[in-house]
Amino acid sequence: MNEHDEILSIDTPENVVFGYNLAGVGSRFLAALVDSLLIVLIQFLFLAPLFYILYRSNAFDDLATAWIVGLFSLLAFVFFWGYYILFELAWNGQSPGKRMVGIRVIRSDGTPVTLSEILIRNLVRIVDFLPSAYGVGVVVMFADKLSRRLGDMAAGTLVIHDAGTVSIETIQPFKPPALGAGISEQTALEGFPVHQLTRADLQFVEEYLQRRKSLDMATRHQLTPQIIRRLYQSVGWQEHPLPDMPETFLNVLMNALYSEKEERRPE
Repeated sequence: MNEHDEILSIDTPENVVFGYNLAGVGSRFLAALVDSLLIVLIQFLFLAPLFYILYRSNAFDDLATAWIVGLFSLLAFVFFWGYYILFELAWNGQSPGKRMVGIRVIRSDGTPVTLSEILIRNLVRIVDFLPSAYGVGVVVMFADKLSRRLGDMAAGTLVIHDAGTVSIETIQPFKPPALGAGISEQTALEGFPVHQLTRADLQFVEEYLQRRKSLDMATRHQLTPQIIRRLYQSVGWQEHPLPDMPETFLNVLMNALYSEKEERRPE
């Protein structure tokens, strides 16, 4: 099994299960390597001129040298720690290395990370890095079934393969599969009251669409009926039978939602 086959299922409050491809040691090591090289480069560009200025000013006597070494060590720690915090906060759980590799940090419930999780996981990174090159972190990731290092365990986070971002503005009208002679989109929706769906319902469907492309067909066949039942409950169709073609129903529904949004958009 490769790391792309390691799928974590997370239950949402609506009792729908989303699948995430967990990032393995290989992907995370490559991202950490890229980030480490960038950190070294940034430190060199900042600290080398400072070192040169101090050297030219003859500041390296016995006492001053100790203070300078302490200052440089502190600055190196700030760069190492602040780099990850800054980027993961600004880029929603991604650093430059993670973005290059295509992985992202999320909370264990599937929601985006916040400042508190980012601070905790990066503080504990110091322990994971011991004795060098993430020695402790790699051992822990191999031992943990979710490939978490100590920082992830402390912060309640996971690292997953990023599926990209989908919004209603980027969704083009769907072209449903052929439905057969005499079957229209209205027939496929079976009189479903699209106008009764809320913004939360729309966001819920968008979240599913964001992950659907990364799921195999068997998983999609299990999840799509759950999504439709959730939408049925939202409009009061508690006992209504599921459509014969759930995937087509969802595609046509999103097409209708997109069209309705376009009609409401001011000129």
